[in-house]
Amino acid sequence: MAESKQERIRRHCKTLRLPSVTATLSEVLRLAQQETWALEDSLLYLLEAEIEGRQERRIARLMRQAHLPPGKTLDAFDQSRLTPRLRQMIPRLRDGDFINRAENVLVFGLPGTGKTHFTAALAGEWIQNNHSILFTPAYKLIDSLLRAKRDRELARELRRLDRFEVVILDDIGYIRQSREEMEVLFTFFAERYERRSIVITSNLVFSAWDKIFKDPLTTAAAIDRVVHHSHIVEFGPEITSMRAEAAQRRQRPA
Repeated sequence: MAESKQERIRRHCKTLRLPSVTATLSEVLRLAQQETWALEDSLLYLLEAEIEGRQERRIARLMRQAHLPPGKTLDAFDQSRLTPRLRQMIPRLRDGDFINRAENVLVFGLPGTGKTHFTAALAGEWIQNNHSILFTPAYKLIDSLLRAKRDRELARELRRLDRFEVVILDDIGYIRQSREEMEVLFTFFAERYERRSIVITSNLVFSAWDKIFKDPLTTAAAIDRVVHHSHIVEFGPEITSMRAEAAQRRQRPA
């Protein structure tokens, strides 16, 4: 049986990797005939469907690659708990323009005040704007860099991380490193300096970063690289712990 023209078009679309055109072709041809669309209108509809489909697939792929913690969105974040200054910063950080300038974001605050939720929620917005993000606990990143160094694959691992426009290091303040671990983290900072963005959450202010890097000179150099071209977000003492508030609510009588 001879192949119909529509089947041939669908086969060519598959060869050209146009899945959205392939999926909508029959319906578009039916509508075009029913509504007497011009040829240009039909073609425009198909091409726009393909562009929209590609964008949706890209966003879905970026979301999978980011490894964001589930449920951490801006809609789910109680912005009323933030200071007026922090609320004013959200639109500026949300648009992600700083990413194009390879600037950093440093988020400081006590445990439980919402730093992780805040950064993960912003990351979701950046992905919607087509930015590639990696969200990782700081200790996991350091462990992967350390393994790569021991296997003499550190350069390759740094190139892999370089594919992400933003790497979010969550809870860097909990790290207590050996000198070797300190060195790979510093190397990571140096490689991304003025090229790619880093977002860091920490319960330690800069004056306490010697607990992370131990050596004063390395501490100063690390701070210099992440602070230069950075936006600093401070969850001050006036912002209470979200986990403590949740625990108090559970203890109240019904």
